[in-house]
Amino acid sequence: METRAVTKYVRMSPRKARLLIDTIRGKNVNEALEIVALSNRKAARPIRKTLESAIANAENNYNVDVDELVVVKATVDMGRPLKRLLPRAMGRGDIIRHPTSHITIVVGDNKGE
Repeated sequence: METRAVTKYVRMSPRKARLLIDTIRGKNVNEALEIVALSNRKAARPIRKTLESAIANAENNYNVDVDELVVVKATVDMGRPLKRLLPRAMGRGDIIRHPTSHITIVVGDNKGE
């Protein structure tokens, strides 16, 4: 049994979000929540919300005990960049790209191990 939660178009670089998501992959959900709660990275808040959503999905849809859940899969993929125009010299314009991320967290029971 696996349950997933996806958060799309989070306004941060996927590379920076992957630093935190790599630390929680394969951990028990209670331990993963502690790691994310104690992190001072910008990515901690959307990752925590996505993880809590995946836990709630498993609890409500499958009546699973939360203490038995494990983070089976956790990925951060690149989303579509926000493009903005910045005025430059001689009437030109530069395109500024603001990166976005898609956070996917899959939780499941650890019976498959």
